[in-house]
Parts: sequence; structure tokens; C-alpha cells
Amino acid sequence: MMPYLKRIIPHILVILGFIIVSLVFFNPVLSGKMIYQNDIRLYEGTARQQNEFRKNTGEETFWNNAAFGGMPTYALGAKFPHDYMDKLDRLIRFLPRPADYLFLYLACFYVLLLVMRIPWKMAIVGALAFGLSSYLIIIIGVGHNAKAHAIAYFPLVIAGILLVFQKRYVWGFLLTAVAMGLEIQANHYQMTYYLGLLVVVLGISYFIDAFKKKELPHFLKSSAILITAALLGLATNATTLLSTAEYAKTSIRGKNLLADATTKSSEKNGLDYEYITAYSYGKLESLNLFVPKLMGLGRASDLGKESAFYQKLLQLGESPETADYYANVTGLYWGAQPFVEAPPYLGITVVFLALLGLLLVKGRLRWWLLGGIIVSLTLSWGKNLDFLTRFFVDYVPLYNKFRAVSSIQVILEFVVPIAAVFGLYQLFNEKTEFKERQKKFLISLGVFGGLCLIFWLFGGSLFSFKSPNDVQLAIEQPAIFDAIKEDRITIMKSDSLRSLLFILLVAGLLWFTLKKKISENLMLVGVGILVILDLGGVDRRSVDSDSFISKREYKQYFQPTPVDKEIQKDKSYYRVLDQARGFRNSHTNNFFNSINGYSAVRPRKIDDIYNQHILQGNLEVVNMLNVKYVIQQNEDRKLTVQENPSINGPAWFVSELKFVDGYKSEFNALNDIDTKNTAVIRNEFKDELESYKPVKDSVSTISISKTDPNHLAYNMYANKPGFVVFSETYYKDGWNAYIDGTPETVYPVNYMLRGIKVPAGKHTIEFKFEPQVVKTGSSITLASSIIFGLLFLGALFFEYKKRKTDVSE
Repeated sequence: MMPYLKRIIPHILVILGFIIVSLVFFNPVLSGKMIYQNDIRLYEGTARQQNEFRKNTGEETFWNNAAFGGMPTYALGAKFPHDYMDKLDRLIRFLPRPADYLFLYLACFYVLLLVMRIPWKMAIVGALAFGLSSYLIIIIGVGHNAKAHAIAYFPLVIAGILLVFQKRYVWGFLLTAVAMGLEIQANHYQMTYYLGLLVVVLGISYFIDAFKKKELPHFLKSSAILITAALLGLATNATTLLSTAEYAKTSIRGKNLLADATTKSSEKNGLDYEYITAYSYGKLESLNLFVPKLMGLGRASDLGKESAFYQKLLQLGESPETADYYANVTGLYWGAQPFVEAPPYLGITVVFLALLGLLLVKGRLRWWLLGGIIVSLTLSWGKNLDFLTRFFVDYVPLYNKFRAVSSIQVILEFVVPIAAVFGLYQLFNEKTEFKERQKKFLISLGVFGGLCLIFWLFGGSLFSFKSPNDVQLAIEQPAIFDAIKEDRITIMKSDSLRSLLFILLVAGLLWFTLKKKISENLMLVGVGILVILDLGGVDRRSVDSDSFISKREYKQYFQPTPVDKEIQKDKSYYRVLDQARGFRNSHTNNFFNSINGYSAVRPRKIDDIYNQHILQGNLEVVNMLNVKYVIQQNEDRKLTVQENPSINGPAWFVSELKFVDGYKSEFNALNDIDTKNTAVIRNEFKDELESYKPVKDSVSTISISKTDPNHLAYNMYANKPGFVVFSETYYKDGWNAYIDGTPETVYPVNYMLRGIKVPAGKHTIEFKFEPQVVKTGSSITLASSIIFGLLFLGALFFEYKKRKTDVSE
């Protein structure tokens, strides 16, 4: 028992060290502050209704009526029954946010390196190189929590896979299953998809290696075990996966209902190519992976009063106040993307060691690391490497479901630190000839040290320093552009020198260690410190103490404006359209049912309706969506509210059903109909409804009596049978209609609304959201969780018996 304890004590201390590092790095959380994440603020507005419903009733609603005219909560943080992976994840992420994500980065990567048989002291350096990589900190700063969450579990999934290939089948199976479960639970399928691409590269490398070594039976056995483990991990998230798959069909990631013969096949069932590639990483921009400011800074930067830009504005006659304002908002970024929050930076110390690793490591490890780097970098270029991106968009399954191709660099962020640790490890591996190690060391130093030296000395004449956004400025105001260019050259050179100094420092440490001038332990401490200073210094440019605010300050973002308070006086049932803040803004979701919202997977139909009807001024569509109030901005840029007196209300009788052929005809018909009297419906329902003649008269009435997000009720009276249209989103899978408790068929009308036939007389109509997918998924989740629990207990018993046998012998 004692030898076992002695083995695990260093790892316990390392984990405690990671806790301290995470808390120190995000130290404002210790004083009760919270990081301001704009994306999370917008998400919280969108999800406010469901969260308040849960808090007030103790129940879960799987429908949110406050955002986008209504949508399922599956992609908005729904809490499903028997979600034990969620409980395990929360147990692991016990630190205050965002320190919990940094801790997860560090701990999971450390476990991976231990599985790869890296000594624990070197594994600490590797974990720091991964966890402090600037992109991983940037996404936390802007609020891409699900992305950070999913990336953090990458190392655990790969660790499980490697354990199986190391013939540690039982523990490899269990780790892969639980890691895959946690990965899916993080709920960022784009990141998981990219991890899948890396696993494919790994699998190809291992297959070729097994073929050469005539070990295909082991490869096939391992693959079968891993597929089973992955399926078990997926099954523990069955509710999440099934509900997401169901909803995805109706989101902007699903089928394009308005596609025609001119629409490319890939875009008929996915996103538009231009939307996918809008954020395409520039080829030249790749250099900022080791010189962070080479392409300028992020979205905006304070140039300061000493900048050439500021001085030029003064020379042109601008007041100091005006010059100071523009110096604070003018961006120095000149890359290929529309903008970036901050440049992704791997660390010159890490990149230098990674190249050394790729030169020294041989076999399948080299090829899957190198393959991952190549796949990640080239695909991140997007439309800047058009033929490759178009091939993936058109032919690789599901690739057209994801936007912002530059984010595939997460693979790069993951594999480069692995290569760096192996560079460090192999440099001091006595099995490799000293001259070879020394030669590869000098090559790596020469490549990156030489590039940094060239950029520092001659960078001003090597590049144009002109972004696509600067073309007009360079033509119309060449003097101002030259001033901005001068500032861009200055910061590029300063960071080139910075990178050069760091690479010389780390190279010096390694060289003196190779020459036995200093101990390996001292070298590791020194390299670790340099990694922290290198990456941490760049991280602080995008996330620092100013990124944190008090909880009281944060709550101010959710306070109603005078316009909101004016609208709140109306206690009836209606929707609000916020044109002042834009479609993708969730402010109004905090207080009202709204057409607006914030989600990367918003419903496709409301996206179509907003862009092609509401923005074009189609008031009939505004009326049918029960939009009673429109928030606008006046000439003085102040918010005003306009009441719409002609809304159709929550529900209304129509006198005519107009049949059309297909979604596009249904959509276009909204330009020509009076929605108060006519409902448009596709021909596929013609056989059921053609003979049905709805009657609308002055005595027919309908009013809403219950407005829970997942349960709506109406009181109606009709002198004769009629047809009622409801200002609610049609969603086939889950919404059930009842008239006096008897189920009734719901028809999709007016492209996105719902309608039903109603009998004569006085009746109660109810709509209840009762998704079968949640019931089915929960049963699968429970069963798979039980299976996993039994397997885990069996593995513990097996390990206990094995240790007992080893001791007795």
C-alpha cells in the first residue's frame, strides 16, 4: 500500500498546484467578482424564460416562447432526466468560473501525457503549454464556454484511445467511454467533430503502423473496443443527442426550405458557403502563432497619444479629444478575417519545442501529430485555400453544418503542446545519438529564431500591412493609412523581438542542460516559468483584471430600460420586436416574448421570415406573429417604442385556406395575403382539408387563458365549424393539441405558424409540449448509465483481485 501511495502523492500535489494556478490566473474570482462574457450575457437573456420557469415551478420546460417566436430549449441549456454525466462534470469543475475551465485544461492534458508515458515533471510543463495557449483563454474571455468545455475533454478522449492501443483494454475502454460521455455533455458538437477528424488522422497513422508491423489483429480488436466504448459514452447522453438531432433539422444548420435549382447541393442541407467561410484564417496570418502581434491586435486597441496615428490626426487639424477617441477605437488588426478578439498564439517557446519534437520523434506518433497540424492549419484557411474547403463542404459528412472554419485550429492548439513535450523529452533521451539531438535542436532554433530575427530587422518592408478593410482608406486618406501602417510595423517589430528573446532564453536553458552545466530539474523549472511568462503575458492582453466585474454590475445589464417599463404596463399576451438592437440580440427576451434572440442554432424559419419579410416591411407577417410593440431608435439615437394597432392577436379565425405547392410558394404567398382572413397551407395537406370550408363570422371568438411556455390554453366559441390560426411556431415533434381533452391534428400554416380545425360551440383548446424524444432518450440514458456503473465496479474488483494476487506472489 505504501509504494502505491508514494506513487500517487506527486500527482495529488500536481493537481493541487493546478488548482492554485487556475485561481491565481483568474484571481478576481477570489474576491467574488465574475468575468464579463458578452456571449454568456446574450445567452442568459435568451434562456431567461426557461430558467425562471424552472426556478418558480421546480419543473423543466423544453420550450422557450420568449426567443425567436418560440423554439425548443434543447440547445439552450435544457436539463434532462438521468443526466449523470452532467453531475460528474460538475463534480470535476468545482472551482468558480472561469477558473474551472483552466483547471480542466491543465488536469486533463496532464492525464494524457502520463498515459503517453511522459515523466510527471515534464507533463506539468506540457499542461501549462496547453492550458495557457492564448486561444483557449480568449474563448473563455468572450464567453464561448461550451467550446472551452468541449476542448478541455479532448485530452481525456485521446488518453482513453491510447490506453486501448497500449493493450490496457479495460481501463482504456472505461476512460474512453466516460471521456466521450463528458465530451458530448459539453454540448459543442463542432469541437467534438474536429476532435473526430483528429481521431481519424490518429487511426490512419496507427493502421499503417499496424500493417507494417503485422499487428492488424490488435488494431482491429482495439478499434472494436473503442467503438463500443464510444457508443456507450454516446448512449449516456442519448437525450441530448436525440433531441439535438431532432431540432437540428429545423434550425439554420438543417435543410434549406427555400432552396431552388440554383442552390448548391451542400447548401440545401447545411449552411451557406460564404457564411461557413466568413472567418477564414489568412495564410500569412499563421505567422502570429509564434509572433502574436504580427497581424496587429484584436477587435480594437488603444493606440495611445504616442502613436503615429494620433499624431497624424493632430497634424490634420483634429482636436485632441477627437484624436484620442479615434486612437481608442481604431483597430491595428490587418489579417484576412472580418475581425478577431485577439490573435491566437501558441507561444514561441512551445512552437520551438514542437518543431524539435517533430524532428526527433519517429513512427506513428510523428505522423498523427504532423497530420493533425496540417489538417488543422489548411482547413482553417477556409476560402483562402478554396479547393480543399469546398471539397470538405461538398463531400465530407456534416462539415457544412459548422461555421467559422478558423476555429478548427483547436486541433493545432491541442497537438502542438504534445509535440513540444516530446521535443523536450526526446532532447534528453540518451537512446538517441547526441549529435543527432544537437543537430535537430539547432535546426529548430535556426528556423524560428531566424524568422523572428528577420521580422524584427526587415519586417517593415516584407508586408503590406493592409487589410481588406483598409483598401478605401489607403486610396482616400493615404497619409492616415501610412500612420496606421507605421503603428502596425512598430508593434510587429516589438513582438518579433519579444519572441526572439524568449526563444533564445529557452534555447539557452536547453543547451546548458545538454552540456551538463545545469540539472534537468532546474531546466524544467526554467522552461515552465518561460512558458508561463510567454503565454501568460499574451493572455493578459485579452483577459485581465478589467475583464471582471462585480455581480451587482453584471445585474445592471438585465435591468429594464424606460422603454421596457412602458411596454410592461401592458399585461396582455403579445410579442416585441427590437429593431434598435438588431435581430440577434436577447435584451427583450429578458422581459417579453420576442422575435429576437441569440443562438447559433436559431430556427431556420424565423431566420427566413425576419430577413425576407420583416426587414422588407411586410406588416402582415408582423401582425400574424402577434408583434404588438416595436422598439426603434430615433434620430437622437434614443430608444422609442411604437405600438402596432393591427396585430392578429394570439389566435384568430380565418375564412379561407389557400393551397400552394411547396415551402417556397408558401413563403412567397405571405407577400400577397390578408393573414387575418386567409391561411396558406401546402398541397400535401390538401386531401385532408380541401373539402373543409371554414366559417368566420362576427360571433366567433377566441381568447388565450394560459400562457406557460410549454402549455397554452384558449377559450373559444364558434357558431359553425371553423379554422383557427395561432401566432405560435409550428414544431411537429412535441406540440400536441387538444380540444376539450381530445387530441386534434395540428397543421403547419403561413410557413411557420400552426392551425387546427375547430367544431362549432364553446370549447377549450390546449397546446402541450410533450416531446417523446425526451422520454425515449432518458430511458436510454438511464440504462446506459447503469451499464457503465456496473462495468466500472467490475473493473475495480478485477484490479483489486489482480493486486491481491500480485502481493501474495
